[in-house]
Amino acid sequence: MIKKVILVAGGAFLVAAFLFGRNAIGYFRTSLTMVRESAQNAVPVEFQIDHARNMIKDLTPEVGKNMHVIAKEEVELKRLEEQIAAAETRLAKEKEQVLRLKEDLAGGPGPFHYGTRSYTAEEVKADLANRFQRYKTGEATLASLKGIYEARQRSLAAARQRLDGMLAARRQLQVDVENLDARNQMVAAAQTASSFQFDESQLGRVKELVSNLRTRLDVSERLTNVETEFQGEIPLDKATPKNILDEIGHYFSHEGPDAAAVAKQ
Repeated sequence: MIKKVILVAGGAFLVAAFLFGRNAIGYFRTSLTMVRESAQNAVPVEFQIDHARNMIKDLTPEVGKNMHVIAKEEVELKRLEEQIAAAETRLAKEKEQVLRLKEDLAGGPGPFHYGTRSYTAEEVKADLANRFQRYKTGEATLASLKGIYEARQRSLAAARQRLDGMLAARRQLQVDVENLDARNQMVAAAQTASSFQFDESQLGRVKELVSNLRTRLDVSERLTNVETEFQGEIPLDKATPKNILDEIGHYFSHEGPDAAAVAKQ
């Protein structure tokens, strides 16, 4: 299967080379770039954010490794510092001894007494020469140790600076990823809000139904009040005439004899 894919890809490249000539390689690279970008854009943003978080977590072992190297170098430098201090103490003592023998030789031909023994001038000179040579060797060694110490100190300072930069960059990346996640959530919320579609016609029908129900209830209440008014009950709120017979007689007395006859009937 892989062999077949390679053959197809090779054939496509040959066709492109035949059609486009020298520009075929450029076209091919452009096509690959477009395909790669399309593939990246097809990956969900949430997945890429999680992938970025995992990549940041993968930095933790590297940070720990660098911390271990720095801690080890600090221990080595401490030991080297103690070695330099011991060498300085030893050289100071050797210098004192060399100067003492030199003064003794300058003071006379001898013999010279040290401890329980006596030494000739030649023996003291030979011992002095050996001590002086050892002192110069020790002094050169001390200078070399100091040079190594200073160089390793500079390397340690540079390593600490790189580690601080890595830690700061990791913290910044964590902040950037969280910021991207928050922005992505805001975009998702905005897209969700914009996808809401309300049926305005349905809303209008509901409003119309509510209005009709209100009208029906108003009519029902009005009919109930009218029926109550026309039940033939005595109107308590209306004033009754003091003498209804006098009022009727007075009314019909102004209409003439016919009206009176009608009243008698």
